[in-house]
Amino acid sequence: MVTATTHPAPCDGRGDGNGLRVAVVRSRFNDAVTARLLEGALEALRASGVADGDVSVLEVPGAVELAFAARLAAEKLGVDAVVCLGAVIRGETDHYDHVCRLAADTIARAAEETGVPVAFGVLTCEKLEQALARSGKGGENRGGHAALAALEMALLKRRLSGRAAQGAGS
Repeated sequence: MVTATTHPAPCDGRGDGNGLRVAVVRSRFNDAVTARLLEGALEALRASGVADGDVSVLEVPGAVELAFAARLAAEKLGVDAVVCLGAVIRGETDHYDHVCRLAADTIARAAEETGVPVAFGVLTCEKLEQALARSGKGGENRGGHAALAALEMALLKRRLSGRAAQGAGS
């Protein structure tokens, strides 16, 4: 039985990501927001010990395309984790609802089908001001939060894979 006490603390910027390879997929739609999310994600990865050379940044047109690029990164780049970054801001039609649902569903499916952790760093906000607040400098940048979640899941996968290998050889 694996309990919470057998696992180290989550990634917190103390070198936990050393040796991990990460892809960051950024939507260009709402560029003013997603560029800031990317900056936050890259800052969090560096602070966690992920080398710049172990980070691949891919750009796609919008939030709907994030999952396809995440799947390609997982399958073709051999990364340990993928971070998807986007911003969907409500407009005057129900298009927002469809984009949010489709992005969330397909990003989750990419993780399930590839076996590679894929973090959902897509802001879904009512107004631009909310998105800017969640993509600013410092601890509230959701791009950084998504990057840390991806690292934590990659480390969990690595740890549990190591346990399985150890058990198989016993």
